[in-house]
Amino acid sequence: MNLPRASMLIALFISVTLIANDNKNEIPHIFTHIKTIENTQVKSQGRTGTCWAFAATSFIESELIRMGKGEHDLSEMFFVRNCYIPKAEKYVRYHGKNNFSEGGQAHDVMLVISTNGIMPETIYSGQKYEQDYHNHTEMTAVLQGMLEGIIKKRKLTPQWQKAYAAVLDVYLGKPLESFEYNGSEYSPMSFTESLDFNPDNYIEFTSYTHHPFYEKINLELPDNWTGSLYHNVSLNELIEIMNYSINNGYSFVWDGDCGKDHFKRKEGYAVIPLNEDDESEEPEIEKNVTQEIRQVAFDNYDTTDDHLMHIVGLAENQNGTPFYYTKNSWGTQNKGFDGFYYMSEEYVKLKTIAIMVHKNAVPAEIMAKFK
Repeated sequence: MNLPRASMLIALFISVTLIANDNKNEIPHIFTHIKTIENTQVKSQGRTGTCWAFAATSFIESELIRMGKGEHDLSEMFFVRNCYIPKAEKYVRYHGKNNFSEGGQAHDVMLVISTNGIMPETIYSGQKYEQDYHNHTEMTAVLQGMLEGIIKKRKLTPQWQKAYAAVLDVYLGKPLESFEYNGSEYSPMSFTESLDFNPDNYIEFTSYTHHPFYEKINLELPDNWTGSLYHNVSLNELIEIMNYSINNGYSFVWDGDCGKDHFKRKEGYAVIPLNEDDESEEPEIEKNVTQEIRQVAFDNYDTTDDHLMHIVGLAENQNGTPFYYTKNSWGTQNKGFDGFYYMSEEYVKLKTIAIMVHKNAVPAEIMAKFK
């Protein structure tokens, strides 16, 4: 069953002003929307490290709306469960030297779709215990302990894989091979085909100078456990792709850092203030973030692969400062603007690790620079 849209969807060519005082925490910004992409209701990832699945799933749901396939509530946990299998296999093959955690990247979801398909939330919720939110604390402890014990053995048997999968079934549920949805019978792969969704249409971009521009690079991220490649472009081009995408009706997945002080969780916005002690009631004056500043922040761990979200629009404050309207996965209660956040362009320049967009949402002159 399709869920109603969480809030009033903003017409694509209409600007809507949101008054900051509507937020419970008074802030110095008054935001006006320039362009907003249709999106589904805000969800909560609960006590899990699965923001990557929530951001990418939200993105796919918006893509299906854009493609005229209707509104669907898709299962994040179907993607999570199907990533845990190859992630464990790789961890064991590397004798525990590869990354094994709850974290991941947007491309993980696309890889699952290629091999396992898509499942609706109503068919696979991933909750097998009596809680009203996702909590993977115990499950990840069991999985990690199991793998550590397996790695210590002198010789492995194929049984460990069956035992490992059984733990996932207990905590998340065993995915059905076939299911009924909206009056039709599907498998996860046939459901994907019915949506005409092609994961090969989506590519990732980053911008760092320790790799050559206009090449596909293996960006050094612990959660990039698959070793997938990113298109490396200049900072100005990365921002150009983001703006071009939204202005042409495409949202995108944002991977970056929002764990530091400048991401104001309760207030609902993020900036890079020039004066760290600025307590003025006026919008903060921000630093001018350059390619060099961005690189230093990545090199010294000031910017880390911290969180993934879904950027669904462009906005500006009363001074004309550009902001990105961002859908998060922390729920709605006391979270920004009903679960949405505004990140300034300077914040995005500094804190973006990577983005994932539809290949048609990239200016042709940028793509032409890649061999």
